[in-house]
Amino acid sequence: MRNYLILFSLVLFLNGCGAIDYYFLTPPEDTAQELFENARGYMQEKEYAEAIDSLTKLNDRYPFSPYATEARLMVADAYALDSQYAEAVVAYEEFLSIHPRHESIDYVLFQIGVNKYNAHRSIDLPHNELAEAIESFRRVVDGYPKSVYREQSLDYIVKCRTLMAEHEMYVADFYFKSESYNAAWTRYRFIIDNFPELTEIVTLAESKAKVAYYYAQEQANDTKRHPSKLKPYLDWL
Repeated sequence: MRNYLILFSLVLFLNGCGAIDYYFLTPPEDTAQELFENARGYMQEKEYAEAIDSLTKLNDRYPFSPYATEARLMVADAYALDSQYAEAVVAYEEFLSIHPRHESIDYVLFQIGVNKYNAHRSIDLPHNELAEAIESFRRVVDGYPKSVYREQSLDYIVKCRTLMAEHEMYVADFYFKSESYNAAWTRYRFIIDNFPELTEIVTLAESKAKVAYYYAQEQANDTKRHPSKLKPYLDWL
């Protein structure tokens, strides 16, 4: 009977230790493989925030694991699919700097361009992202002539340049409406000189440039005929 009591007490003690471990000890971390598989599952379910979290943990905890390279590329894809374009660009560029000779570099360059294109928000804003996107697309076109992304890159270059020309037209029209005709004419001429392949936009810019030039000349002549009343006070400048 005494032996049974000792055995029963020992079982309770061991169970108690298990309970203590369960509630108070830090659970073991997921392995690199587990984090990678979790991320792939999240990507399939389009749960991109969860995928990014798993992949970030993988890269932080296991930077030299067999899954690290693919994880770095996958996290960039997750940002892109989640419409976090600026974060995607940073992740793709980081991958490019770490793995400059990777077999998927043409894809990475293409995605950098696409996400910079997508980051451009409005016609009235500067188009720095578009110019940078064109640079990435040209690297695909010039450096990887057999790439499956070459034709798409050429298409995106046209899209980017069209948006850039439309921005210039927006600014020129703004000057025209503000009666700054000489500035408007200069901007229309910029479109004509710098976007010759965009024939429709160039044709429109040419017609507007003629009108702007006419009004600029009229404005200059009016100034000569009716000098500003402030002119005597400004002659000393």
